[in-house]
Amino acid sequence: MNWILKTLWLLPRNAGVLLLRVYRTVISPLYGDVCRYYPSCSAYALGAVQEHGLVIGSALAARRLARCHPWAEGGIDDVPLKRTRRYTVTRFGFVVAPSHGKG
Repeated sequence: MNWILKTLWLLPRNAGVLLLRVYRTVISPLYGDVCRYYPSCSAYALGAVQEHGLVIGSALAARRLARCHPWAEGGIDDVPLKRTRRYTVTRFGFVVAPSHGKG
């Protein structure tokens, strides 16, 4: 029962991850390599949502997009990491609760 609650809790975050993955697969290649920062803004947004959740991750991504303009110096700008991580990320990028199997 507890895993059902965790799955429901992570559903909005994973919906955001899915939308960002679709954007990065379909739309992002059309722009080419134009980002002044590393990682690209869409990769930063994906990492921020995975690390901090949909609300705070979206706010971090919006702040990053506001800094990304033609006069920006650019450079390396990684997502700030949490001190403790409660979740793991699958190969596709979905966020899941770690399994603590018995046996």
